[in-house]
Amino acid sequence: MSQGLEHWLSLKKENLNEMQMLKKDFVEDFIQDTWGILFPGFSDEILDKNTYFELKLNALKKDLTLLIHSVEQMLKIKLDTNILVQEFIEKLPEIDEILCTDLEAIYEGDPASNSKTEIVLCYPGFYAIFLYRISHELSKLDIPLLPRILSEEAHSRTGIDIHPSASIGHHFFIDHGTGIVIGETTTIGNYVKIYQGVTLGALSLKDGHKLKGAKRHPTILDHVTIYSEASIFGGDTVIGPNVTIGSNAFITSSVSENSEQNRNNKKKKI
Repeated sequence: MSQGLEHWLSLKKENLNEMQMLKKDFVEDFIQDTWGILFPGFSDEILDKNTYFELKLNALKKDLTLLIHSVEQMLKIKLDTNILVQEFIEKLPEIDEILCTDLEAIYEGDPASNSKTEIVLCYPGFYAIFLYRISHELSKLDIPLLPRILSEEAHSRTGIDIHPSASIGHHFFIDHGTGIVIGETTTIGNYVKIYQGVTLGALSLKDGHKLKGAKRHPTILDHVTIYSEASIFGGDTVIGPNVTIGSNAFITSSVSENSEQNRNNKKKKI
């Protein structure tokens, strides 16, 4: 064995004791227990309805505590775990409320849907929205790393990539969904519908990490529909309300609502 390789391996061995693994089981348990609270009976058996939610909440608190402790060890930081866990738990009613609006938007907007149960169990777009809503709340609590782990879990399962720091309003509808990318500083209003392959991205990343914190991604206002493979770029780009973006469009500047067409209840198509 060469001296260079031996030295390199010795350095790697020294770092082994410092390395901590965030177990995949912890992530899966957290997702499943959150899902079980928000959608009881969809993925697990309810043996006793009087104790179901208490047991689920206790399990969820344990799951999140383990995850936060893992993040602390990996990043060598200290967080107020008990406070963060309780604040997330208290957000569950709000998460549930906005997910119900997303579910309603999909059901009302998709003639192929036969029931809300079908959407919860079968629609990858709704599952990606579910994980986004959870990861977004964790991001708002300034818990590092974990929100991205959850968003990448959604990405790997559905092909939908939504950054947890993006801001998305109620009645959000993802149809089909595969290949959708929604960047970190994207702002999306209410009653927005997005089809597969849509990118809401940054116009230029040539300055790299220096752009951290800058508004790099577009703003989509209320009642906008964006059809498949459309790409909208830039932090200064604003898509006005009641606009429809056609398939394969490439947009780097703002699109305003057409007041005359709006009076006739029509949409402006780009």
